[in-house]
Amino acid sequence: MIRSVHKERIKRCIGLMRKENLDVLLLAKPSNMFYLTGDGRLCSFAMITQQGIVALGVPKTDIEDVQKTASFDHIMGFDDEIGMIHAIAHYFKEFGILKGSVGLEYTFLTQSMMSMFTHPHGKPEGVQSMDCTPIMSSLRIVKDEEEIDRISEAALVAQEGIAAAIKVLRPGITESRVAAEAEYAMRHAGADEFWRTYVSSGPRTNIAHGLPTQRKIQKGDLVMIDIHPIVNGYSADMCRTVIVGSATTEQKHAYEHFLTAQQATIEAIRAEVGMVDLEKIFHGTLKKNGHEKHIFGPPIHGVGIEFEEAPLPAGHAFFHGEKEPGSLQAGTVLAVGNCGIYTGPWGVRIEDTVLVTGDGYEILTNFPRKLSFD
Repeated sequence: MIRSVHKERIKRCIGLMRKENLDVLLLAKPSNMFYLTGDGRLCSFAMITQQGIVALGVPKTDIEDVQKTASFDHIMGFDDEIGMIHAIAHYFKEFGILKGSVGLEYTFLTQSMMSMFTHPHGKPEGVQSMDCTPIMSSLRIVKDEEEIDRISEAALVAQEGIAAAIKVLRPGITESRVAAEAEYAMRHAGADEFWRTYVSSGPRTNIAHGLPTQRKIQKGDLVMIDIHPIVNGYSADMCRTVIVGSATTEQKHAYEHFLTAQQATIEAIRAEVGMVDLEKIFHGTLKKNGHEKHIFGPPIHGVGIEFEEAPLPAGHAFFHGEKEPGSLQAGTVLAVGNCGIYTGPWGVRIEDTVLVTGDGYEILTNFPRKLSFD
C-alpha cells in the first residue's frame, strides 16, 4: 500500500521522468528511497516505473521491518549482492522494461556499485543508464508541511545538543567528550541518529571540518561545535563557536563580523531570491570587514533528509554533481553560515537552519549567538 504523501511525490517524480525520457528509476541512496517510499537503508534498492509502480529489494532479514514503514507495490528479499542483481533483473522482466533508459544516482554510486547496478545479469542490454540526480534533488528542494515540522523538531533537538556541549566546556575536557555530551543530550531529546558531529578547539578551529579528537581543551581556546541531529528522518544543521575563558580583541571582532554577515544574509532571504545573491551578501560583508583572505567554502546549503543537500551555490553544486540552483521557493530550508572565518591560528563560525517562507524567513535554530557563556 502506498501512503497519500508518497503517491503525490511519485506523481511529481513521474512527471520529471517523462520530461527526461526515463522509463524507470533504480535508486540506492537511502535518502532518496526514504523520500519516495518512507524507508531508506543501505544494501537495498527501489525501482519506480513511469507508470508509478514502486518495487523494493531489501535484505531478506529486513522484509518484515520494511513492510511496517514503506510504501510499495512489490517487495523482494535477497541473501547477498548476487541476489540483489537477480532481484533487479526480475523487476526489469516483470515490468517489461527490456529497452529504454534507467535513471541511476551518479553522484552517490561508487564505481563498483555502478558496475553492479549495470551488470548484464541485472540490467537488460537494451536499457541505457542516465543520471537521475537532478530529478531527485528538484523533487526534494521544497518541503511540505510534514517535512517542515520534522525539521523544526530536529532544530529543537539541535539546541539541546548545543546547550549540553557548552555546559561541559572547561579546560582539560576532550573534544570527543564534548561531542559525546551533545549526542547524548540529543538522543534524550528525540534524535534517532546523527550526521557527523564536528567539535574542534584551539588551532583546530582553523580547519573546515573539525572532527572531534582526544585533544584536551585549554583555557583561552575557541571551541567550534557543529551538530546535525536526525529526527523522524529529517535533519537540522547548527554551529556555535564559544570561548573557554576570555577572548582576545581580534577574536571578538572576527566573531562580530561573522555574525553580522550571517544575519545580513538571513535578513535577505525570501522567495525568488537567488542562492548566488545570498552568497554574495555573505562573502561581500566578510570582505568589507577585512576577511577576504580568511574565507573558505560556500556559506549556504539546503537542509532536509540530509544535513547538506540541494539547493547549493553554483560552485558547490558543480562539485556535488548538482545543477546550478534557480531562485528560492517558499518551503525551502537552508543552513546559513556553512563557511567560517579562518585566520590561521584559529577560526570562528555560526550556522543556523532557516526556513524560506512566503513573505520572508523563519529561523528554526534560535540558541543564543554569543562568544562567551561565562
